[in-house]
Amino acid sequence: MTATPVVPVVRSAPAHPFWRRWGSGWPLLPLIGTVLLLAVPAGGAGTVYGVPPADLLSGVAVLVCLGRLLYLRARPLTPAGALVLGLPAAGLALSAVTAADPVAALPGFVRYLQIFVLVPAAVLLLVRDAREFRIITGSLVLLALVQGATGVHQYATGSGASYRGEDIRAVGTFGAGDVMGMATVVGYGLLAAAAYALGARPGAPRWLRACAPAAAALLVVPLTLSFSRGAWIATAAGALAVIAAAGARQAVRVLAVLGAAGVVLVGGFGVGSEMISQRLTSITEVTSAPDRSVNDRYTMWAAAAGMWREQPATGVGLKGFPAHRDGHASIGLSAGGDTAGAGQDFVKQPLLSPHNMYLLVLSEQGLIGFTALVGSWAALLVGGVRRLALARSRGAAAVDCGLAAVGLMTWQTVDFLYADIGGPSTVLTGIVLGLAAWWALAAPGRATAA
Repeated sequence: MTATPVVPVVRSAPAHPFWRRWGSGWPLLPLIGTVLLLAVPAGGAGTVYGVPPADLLSGVAVLVCLGRLLYLRARPLTPAGALVLGLPAAGLALSAVTAADPVAALPGFVRYLQIFVLVPAAVLLLVRDAREFRIITGSLVLLALVQGATGVHQYATGSGASYRGEDIRAVGTFGAGDVMGMATVVGYGLLAAAAYALGARPGAPRWLRACAPAAAALLVVPLTLSFSRGAWIATAAGALAVIAAAGARQAVRVLAVLGAAGVVLVGGFGVGSEMISQRLTSITEVTSAPDRSVNDRYTMWAAAAGMWREQPATGVGLKGFPAHRDGHASIGLSAGGDTAGAGQDFVKQPLLSPHNMYLLVLSEQGLIGFTALVGSWAALLVGGVRRLALARSRGAAAVDCGLAAVGLMTWQTVDFLYADIGGPSTVLTGIVLGLAAWWALAAPGRATAA
């Protein structure tokens, strides 16, 4: 009788936890890439048909999200999420079709839809838990450190953007054409780091407890050297929101430490150049002795308000502000802003927006679009604060995520008083809104578990 041969059974080694985790977490990669690709120097060489690589990857993230939903046959959004993210889409569509030139308004419709609807929805649906939320915010901190280090080097070597006749303004890799880009990135990173420093869960790694406050402190330097008053105010507001939401006792300790550090640095060591002091002082002199940039901003604000008064319901249409600007602006408006330095020759940049997102929306989209878009932002902020309060009262493990979401959303809503969308860093606005939407609108189990 012939014996049956014994076939050895080859058992594969169990996958490493890292690969098991990323085997199901790969849809997050386009979002991480969208953030980190903003470290690539801005310019035409790295674009595809004029579209920056970060914007292209954000489109990939949207497609991955759509494909995943079709494959899983899952309900895309909760009713609350559909309402908060769907209303802006309806308002944008109405503004596009009612514009005097709908074809000219189409690029604006696509851009607004990308930043305020599609990318936030992709973040909301692709981020599955607090760990992945921390990965995205961690990439924001990493990007801020890279851009901040570049900005400090520019200030130290005199290779930055031109400011008061000297090439010392820290702009990172965004160049003189987008002086707000580095300040925006650094502000996001600083608030994310501060949130994890103040809200680190008991089981958080030791390196995180040490690195988070150190990163927040380091990022103060490039933020200061950006000479961006709007970013300073927005970051201060966001930091105060994070500190206040962390609890009364911790807030008192943190404010005491910050106050003592400020006294030592400014009073003891004299940290703070004359230019920084003048920039700070100019914040309180915007009505008595405004500089040219402030005067231009007020003039464009008045022009935007005039456009809205003429078309209060639907506005002048998306991308309509530049065409209607001269008909509503006073003769005090200058020909444009002067930009130079950071590898760029002198360029006179035209003033194509009011540098106030609320007035831009009001003038181009009217009360209907304004209510839909700004109402969506307000819902995210209020919903985030409410969920954070509930998470703290119940001792949830993801309080650090809530602090980051509330701080970032506060930064965005305050910054929109002094800026609007534009430039390569704009795609991060969609990421931040998505993180705020995840915290405010995701199912409680996803948003509060570790």
